[in-house]
Amino acid sequence: MKKVLAIIGPTAVGKTALSLELAKKFHGEIISGDSMQVYRSLDIGTAKIMPAERENIPHYLIDIRNIDERYSVADFVKESRQLIDQISERGLPMIVGGTGFYLKALLYDMNLGGDHFEQSERVRNKWHEYALFHGQQALWNQLNAIDPAAAQKIPVANERRVVRALEVYERTGTLFSQQQITLKPRYDAFVVGLNTDRGKVYERINQRVDQMLSMGLVDEARRLYEAGGDQWQSGKGIGYRELFPFFKGQISKNTAVEKIKQDTRHYAKRQLTWFRHQLPVHWYDIIADFSVKNDIGIAVSEWLEK
Repeated sequence: MKKVLAIIGPTAVGKTALSLELAKKFHGEIISGDSMQVYRSLDIGTAKIMPAERENIPHYLIDIRNIDERYSVADFVKESRQLIDQISERGLPMIVGGTGFYLKALLYDMNLGGDHFEQSERVRNKWHEYALFHGQQALWNQLNAIDPAAAQKIPVANERRVVRALEVYERTGTLFSQQQITLKPRYDAFVVGLNTDRGKVYERINQRVDQMLSMGLVDEARRLYEAGGDQWQSGKGIGYRELFPFFKGQISKNTAVEKIKQDTRHYAKRQLTWFRHQLPVHWYDIIADFSVKNDIGIAVSEWLEK
């Protein structure tokens, strides 16, 4: 079974720097797990690592789509699997960043084929939009009315899992609480999770957004908007969608900026919750203790030797 190293965690906790260090140490090549970094010209808002910053480490799935094109988890899995096969011949495939569902779909043998996946994606989007407009309690109430056994095991705030339970019922007709699904691992994966104190994470997120603004995020988002981005998948990314109402004159720039910070913080919280429940992650805090990087290197080395 091919080995794959993954590095996950919220924004601004040191994933990029760590990935470069580990890639150099273990002959790694990096596959971006970020569904927004695939888009050309969206550099600032996606915190894309630029060619000059890559320290001669090969990077993949960056700048591979135009901003008016769609990019799905099925695309990610197909392209990543091809890359893993190629990289494994000469080094260590590394997945860095991205959403939890993308990573899980890659590491486990999940059915993402054609209409099946497109239907699932539509159902998920519908329920996430329901939560956006009506709130997470109302979303949870929907699940409780359909499948109270599942609802009692899922916190109201765990929107992603509530949506998953609703999706399973809507798509299969089977209650989520009655499903027994064991996913088969596709790879021998070692998942490194970076995290730190929540207050520090939020502080670093706010600083990251301010840095993006100083680098020209507003102009980048405006170009996307003027090209028609509010109608495209690329325009739904955090850092872009919040600025569109500002461009329309509906809100102030300050309000839009605060919304970017808020949405990023909420996303980080949801992702951390998801990872803790969905994947076996080895957690480290390199913000609080920089020397922990040595522990990570040792753990990865031991895993590679198995």
